[in-house]
Order: sequence, then structure tokens, then C-alpha cells
Amino acid sequence: MPPKSPPADQRGFAQVNGVRLHFLAAGEGEPIVLLHGYAQTSHMWRPLMAQLAKTHTVIAPDLRGAGQSSTPDGGYTKAEMTQDIQALALKLGYKRVRLAGHDIGLMVAYAYAAQYPKEVERIVLLDAFLPGVGDWHNVWLMRDLWHFHFYGKTPLALVHGRERTYLEHFWNDFAADAARSVPERDRKFYAKEYARPGHIRAGFEYFRAFERDGKDFARFAQTPLPMLILTGEKASGAFLIQQGRMVAKNVEGVVVRGAGHWLMEEAPDQVIPKLAAFLAQP
Repeated sequence: MPPKSPPADQRGFAQVNGVRLHFLAAGEGEPIVLLHGYAQTSHMWRPLMAQLAKTHTVIAPDLRGAGQSSTPDGGYTKAEMTQDIQALALKLGYKRVRLAGHDIGLMVAYAYAAQYPKEVERIVLLDAFLPGVGDWHNVWLMRDLWHFHFYGKTPLALVHGRERTYLEHFWNDFAADAARSVPERDRKFYAKEYARPGHIRAGFEYFRAFERDGKDFARFAQTPLPMLILTGEKASGAFLIQQGRMVAKNVEGVVVRGAGHWLMEEAPDQVIPKLAAFLAQP
């Protein structure tokens, strides 16, 4: 029997892999780990956690460099960030998990499944792309994705004190409709979190590591794990689904019509039931 988790909405901290990770926990039963993306934190998963916690233990960590987790100087390749999450799962007593990741979190989730396939039962990827897989450079080098190449001393100086202005680019420009994207209360929360010392720099490091991530991901073997891919019609569309079928043998792909990148916020009535049904399957 798996160990019981703390009561719903409990927060915790764990020192693992040389980093201090903050996490949310709820429910009890078999474990599901949820990994957030850039411009958000574990907070994004609260609506899904409420559903999954009815039958499962749900763990939603802040990735290294985000939220209330620490911001080390390095370790921002997705293969390295995976080691944080795997170490957290083991520290909490879970040798096998189910995974879901959005944006940067999907890269970490995929790297987890690829590096520790015997420790993962099933995996969900939500809207972004996989570095190193297929024609990924056409995404990485798109001119309107300037932020992938926006890091270093000058960008840090420009964003300091203007974190909300910078993050609005993601919440607005990546949505199908900026007015129906990340809600105002959450924007205030995330802007405050990313204004913590070192957090914008750490976020820049997620992007700086993409070239190395591409080399790491290109050598990963195809996984037989069940994989669900949800994408926004106005965001990654069919591209991530095509990538998923290059790296996995058992893939269900769903393009959420009319939605952009922020699937949990833009199409919760479609996305949350689909996620809950897939992740909670016996």
C-alpha cells in the first residue's frame, strides 16, 4: 500500500538533489505528480488537484527556480530538473508515479518518463514542444518567440521591477483570447512569485538550456508508456502531437478547439475532465 499523503492543500518543503523544493499535496492513494510551466507555479493545478485528490495522492511541486523553491545558479536542463522531481517522489515514499506537465513542465515530465520508464505509469503533456524532437528548431527560432533568446545581464536589468509587464507577454500573446486567459487574481499571484529574488533569472535559464535539452532528448529511447497530449488549437496545435508520436508508442492526441496555450484556464470544462479521467485510470 502506498503511504498516505498529508491532508488536502498541505504545503511542504523537501531538500532533494541539492535544491529546496516547495510542493502542494492533497488526497491519498496512488501518486500523481503535476508539473507547472513558465509564468506559473504549482498554483495552476489547484482545480485539477481538487478532482484527482478524491481518489489519489496529488503532488504539485514548484520547479527549481520557481515559486517558493530555491533558485540555484545551475541545473536548469530538463534532464537535471527531472532528477529533482524523481528525488522528491522517492523522498515522499513513491517509487512509481503518474505524471502531467504543462509547458516547461511537460519537458520535465517527458524527461522523467524517458530516464526512469519503470517508475512512471502514464504521462500527460500539455501544450508546448519537445526540444530535440523532429523539426523543433522551427519553433525555437520563430521570431515572435524572442523570449527564448532573452537572457543575460541586460534582459535581467530591463525586467527587474517590471516582472508583471514581462509576464503579460506570455499570458496575453499565447492565449486565443487575452481576456479569457490567466485570470487577474492569478496574474497578481504569479507576478509576485516571479518578483522574488533570482526567479526571473532562473526562468531565463529554462530557455537558455533548450539547446542542451535538444541534445539530451534526441538520445532518449522511445517509451511504451500510455501518453495523452492536449494542445491548444491556437497554440502548438498538432505539432506537439506529432512529436509525441515520434517518442512514444501509445499516444492519444487531442487538439482543444478555440484554445490557446493556457489550457487549464482557457478551456477548463474540456481539459480538467479529460486529465482526470486519463490520470485516474486503473
